[in-house]
Amino acid sequence: MFDVFYIGNKPNLFVHELAVESIEQAQQQSRTGYFWMVSYLVDYTEFNFLWNPVPWQSRQCHAWPSQWQKDSGTYLVPKQGYSEINYRKDLVLTRLPDRNNWTIPDNFAAAGFDFSWHPDATEPGYIYQFGTQHQRTGGPIYTVPGATKIKYVEQIKIKVDSTSAVIVEIDHLDGNAKQIANTVKTIRYFDNYRDTLIRVAKSLVGQHEFVWVCSSICDYTDFDFSWHPEQWQATMLHVFASNEQKFGDTFYMHVPSFAEHAEHRALLEWYDCNFVNVGVPRRPMPVVQHDHDTHVEAIKTIDWAGPLAVFSTYDQVETIPIVSLWRENTKTVVPLSPSGAAVIVPRECKNYLKTQLYDYPYIDKTKKSTQPMQLQDIVFISYDEPEAENNWNMLQSKYARAKRVHGVEGMENALAAAAELSSTAWYFAVFGKTELYPGFDFVFQPDYLQQPKHYIFYSENRVNKLVYGEMAIIMYNCRLILENRNKEFGLDYTLSFPHEVVPIISTYGNFDTSPYHTWRTAFREVSKLYDMQEKSPSIDTEYRINIWETVANGDYAGWALSGARDGREFYYKYKDDFAYRKNSFNWQWLRNYFLALYGEVN
Repeated sequence: MFDVFYIGNKPNLFVHELAVESIEQAQQQSRTGYFWMVSYLVDYTEFNFLWNPVPWQSRQCHAWPSQWQKDSGTYLVPKQGYSEINYRKDLVLTRLPDRNNWTIPDNFAAAGFDFSWHPDATEPGYIYQFGTQHQRTGGPIYTVPGATKIKYVEQIKIKVDSTSAVIVEIDHLDGNAKQIANTVKTIRYFDNYRDTLIRVAKSLVGQHEFVWVCSSICDYTDFDFSWHPEQWQATMLHVFASNEQKFGDTFYMHVPSFAEHAEHRALLEWYDCNFVNVGVPRRPMPVVQHDHDTHVEAIKTIDWAGPLAVFSTYDQVETIPIVSLWRENTKTVVPLSPSGAAVIVPRECKNYLKTQLYDYPYIDKTKKSTQPMQLQDIVFISYDEPEAENNWNMLQSKYARAKRVHGVEGMENALAAAAELSSTAWYFAVFGKTELYPGFDFVFQPDYLQQPKHYIFYSENRVNKLVYGEMAIIMYNCRLILENRNKEFGLDYTLSFPHEVVPIISTYGNFDTSPYHTWRTAFREVSKLYDMQEKSPSIDTEYRINIWETVANGDYAGWALSGARDGREFYYKYKDDFAYRKNSFNWQWLRNYFLALYGEVN
């Protein structure tokens, strides 16, 4: 049996083990060729102290591991010294729990922690910092006496189940307040988060060091309130995302720091913020479904709970992005489709709204592909145009969804019939004397953020090569047409209502199919152009009049020039008789006027 020595407390292994202060002292006192160095913190129940090394390992110091390290504090040492340490693997010794050198945080459940952990004796002395499931700090600390440097222990993560921070809830007036357990205080949202959080911090100074600030619009059912920051991040404002929105609605705050410094930052993000990669889900926002052709009326007349709502003409709204509520200019109107038929609207928008959502200054158009595109109907309108049947067949062969209105006399009557036929809020009106322009695809979307209007595209006139709205496809708003049926309007029906010109060529204008039809188109257009030039002179209108009167190609070019000349004379002759000039909308009157001038022409 070899001599047995120990450093520190007595292990009570045998009667004769001796206390020493170092291995060197044990070498001096040993009476045997080898001696044991043991620790009072190791369980030697299964250990064989009669073990001897094989001859070729006789000059080695043999060390046995613990469940934590390669060195448990148990050695067999040659009295005459050794050349190397042999870290054995044949037996793992159990290190016993010991509370010495440990610092335990207040919110840590020490009963569940294994205090048998010890550092590697071959390392320099460190302050060993244990982490939690959230951070590499926050757990117990083991300090080697005299150590000054910190080492983070990665092999053990301490699970903490609670936090010492209280919870304050921000009520967004959405009807979901007071559902967060252990809340000590509820306050109203104060227009922006910066000012709201400052108010929270100032009300808690001297009462609490840390606080959770939660929001009624978020669901905390599965949220882990045991989260805590790294020690070096303690005074930062920790921001938790709301779904995918980085600028979220949940905060972990160091109250004294925020109360002292936040007012010196104009924007909340200019404070020392830590954006945490942990998300809290927002509760679903209200969805207001309506069948209007603008959201303006619905927003003006409908109230809703909470800071945001979706207004939509869709039966179902799919993925809804999260809008930041940090301040007014982040609370944006967000169209979710190309037409804006589904749109997120902040409550603040109602204070700006007059005639359109564009009255509100903060609009985010980056999410317009969130919802699928809603295509508008296509209606082919024809009366007696010789080329109408061929143009209709070409349109229908390419767009099977196209519908047709034929033989309705009077432009306003034909447009109203098309509006009644349409199943969508707008329809693309394709006229009988026009041929679809290559590449025009009927995917253009109206704008639900504005008041209803008509959309006028361009047409390329094959007789005189002018390119503008004459003979173009027009996307008509059905409600505007039907609500104004039988009412007075200007000489140009479409321009008498709210409208927008879309500079996309939609058709070829093929109107030179007979003397009468060629004359009729030129006559009506030039008389309208003179009326426009009289009321609102422009270089464009003057240029178009000049081309109509001087340029014409095709088999019936002369009739185009005659129609332009007759339209000019008609305008000046009846300039002061607007009611008579409106006869130009009536197909039969036009036929009679032509016959009076030229008789029957083949």
